[in-house]
Amino acid sequence: MSKEYKVAFNAPLNDCDTDTQTYGCRANNPDICANNELEGVCAFCTEDHICYKPSRAWKKQYEKLLKEGNDDTK
Repeated sequence: MSKEYKVAFNAPLNDCDTDTQTYGCRANNPDICANNELEGVCAFCTEDHICYKPSRAWKKQYEKLLKEGNDDTK
């Protein structure tokens, strides 16, 4: 598992982040993620380093980070 693709849960959004996917792994503990090393799903196993099944908490966090990012541009 490459630490290069571990991204803090509260790190600013990446261009590839959406409410249903994240660039890199934003799990607090990737070692216990149910999708850890699942081919085609886990950021550590996909060529584009996208996690296609982030935690249930991600959608709310995405909306929070998106709002914070928009507030910074004012």
